[in-house]
Amino acid sequence: MAFEVWLPFAAAALLLAVLPGPGVASIVGFAFSSGRRAALASVAGMATGNLLAVTASLAGAGAILAASALAFSIFKWVGAGYLIVIGILAILRSGRAGTAELERRPVSPRAAFMTNVAVGGLHPKTILFFVAFASQFVRPDRPYLPQALVLGATFVLTAAVTDTLYALAASRAAGIVRHPATRRWTERIGGGVILSAGVALAATSR
Repeated sequence: MAFEVWLPFAAAALLLAVLPGPGVASIVGFAFSSGRRAALASVAGMATGNLLAVTASLAGAGAILAASALAFSIFKWVGAGYLIVIGILAILRSGRAGTAELERRPVSPRAAFMTNVAVGGLHPKTILFFVAFASQFVRPDRPYLPQALVLGATFVLTAAVTDTLYALAASRAAGIVRHPATRRWTERIGGGVILSAGVALAATSR
């Protein structure tokens, strides 16, 4: 792929990755509710989910989502519902927890990873992004697959870098808080952010 074709796409991918959305909100929520390890695991999960979404787009799922309102809604509501449940559970746990219990009940890195695999993989906007936008950077006179792989890798890696920066910044901010009562509120805030991410995903439209 020619550099002058790739560069505008990379810039667009960076802009899309930097703008906060449901994925960034869930990462920040895990940072506040469960710490840096869970936040970084959620970044890895989001990257994996993005990779699955890109692969699904290349396999033709994007065309199905673009053509079917029902398929789009199913993808959207499954991902949104999962986030909403995780957020509500985090808020409820913080309300029931005592000080000692609060110290030992963060969401595990594995759970954070799997959550964001679902969020990234079930986000219909990512799939449609490749169908409606990324395809404009594919030259029809050259082999399709190598170009699609370059564009997909660019998007996934760019998002992984920016998501990592969000995770580290949010984890550092959450780590400043040491008092147990304040930490309980940061866990509630984290759960609220994850819940809000699910609501935002549910509110998306084509």
